[in-house]
This record gives sequence, C-alpha cells and structure tokens, in this order.
Amino acid sequence: MSASATASSGAAVLVADVTTPADVHGVHGAKGLSHWKCLAGQHDLAGEWEAVEWASIPPGGVSGEHRHTRTEELYFLLSGEGEMYLDGTPHPVSAGSLILTGLGTVHGLRNTGTSRLDWLVAEIRSPQTSRALRGRITTPPDAVGRRTEDDVNARVHQLLEEQRIDPTTFLTGPLRLVEAVTVGAGGHLELASTDTEHTVFVLSGSGTAHTADSEAPLRTGVSVTLPKGTSARLTAAEDGLRLFHAELSLHLQAVETR
Repeated sequence: MSASATASSGAAVLVADVTTPADVHGVHGAKGLSHWKCLAGQHDLAGEWEAVEWASIPPGGVSGEHRHTRTEELYFLLSGEGEMYLDGTPHPVSAGSLILTGLGTVHGLRNTGTSRLDWLVAEIRSPQTSRALRGRITTPPDAVGRRTEDDVNARVHQLLEEQRIDPTTFLTGPLRLVEAVTVGAGGHLELASTDTEHTVFVLSGSGTAHTADSEAPLRTGVSVTLPKGTSARLTAAEDGLRLFHAELSLHLQAVETR
C-alpha cells in the first residue's frame, strides 16, 4: 500500500501499513519468533530519524535486552500486556503505554499476556551520534556509560491518559512532540513538514489521507509519514479517527547546542 505527493524538493508522503511483516528470529539475541515492519526509514527523511517501525511478539515472546548508545527510542504499545525491562527492572506495560529510552539504558520487552503484543518504534539519532556522523565529536565517547545504578535513563508514560507529552523535558534529541489525537466524524487534521517532520499511525477508525496529487484510505494499522517539504490532510469518516502522532524538529543546529 502506498501513496505519494511529490513536493518541489522531490520528497513524497509515505503511506504504509502493518500487513506482510517480516519474520524475525532471535530479535536482540532473544529466542523465539517476532514480526517486524519498517514504516519509514532514514533514507526517506531529512531529519535525524533512524526508522519508524512496527513490531509484534506472541504470548511468552521476548524482544531481547540491549543497550542504547547511538539512538534515543520511543516505544508505544498498541495492544497486549507485557513487562518492559529498564536496566533489569521490570515495569508493567499495556496498550497505551509510552516508553521513552535515552542513551545508556538497557531495555527489553516481554509479552506476559495471552494475546499478541504489538508496538510502534521511533528510533532517533542522538545529538552525539549526529555530531559523530558529521565529524564533530564534542562528547567523550564513554560519557553514556558514566551512570549510577539509580540513574535509569528512561520513562514510562500512559499516552492515552496524558494525551500529549513533551519529550524535550527528558530526551536530548530532536523529538519535539508525542500525542494522541482524536478526529471526529468529518473532521480533519492538517499536517505540513517545513521545519519539522511528522509521523502518524491510525489506532482506530477510518478516513482518507489527502495529499497534493493523490489520496489513500486510512484504517487501523496505517501510517502516514511526512518528509520535509510535504503536507497532508487526514479526514475522518463517520466512525472518526484515533491517531498516534510524533513530531521531530529539523533544526539540528539548535539541538547540537543544547
């Protein structure tokens, strides 16, 4: 499934869904099978995204524990119940839980429920990584390892209750906004990527994504990602739309000097 609206920059709005995922065995070193699909990748976007992805594990499944040294990461749970391990400590999570993981934290996820555990991933390059890729290393390479045992560099939110979260109060990178958006029947959400880039995922409901020269149907499990220079109008059908929305700043220089 795809749709595109080519802007003057040559970029196109990216529309994807969670059908036909890849089977992944031993994700992050854990035993067992998981399912994974990339919804938007770094080569499609101007910002410091590594990727926007969908993942799923069956009951009893595990996404293995691993340390983040290059990127900051967002997990948003779509369905199921589980335990999120943050530096070895389990935290109960379920649909609606949002986990923000900063540099240096070891995290992993276990499905403790009786149904599939699905989640979204937004992985974003840290300022340190961005500087290193541009040949401007100003942070000692072992800085992310100098943490005490009580310094867990991660937070768990309940996005569907809080509705809107400002990640800049915690994360160091260019992620600027995470929110749950409800669009009533016939209503619409206008998005334009000028100094920011957006990614949206349909949690429930239906509608249509209108771009400059095309349109695509919206339903549960469809994502819409807007590279720099693109715009879209998301219009809800009679059953409305419930959306996950994340926004990333393109002002890398401002991020680097924080």
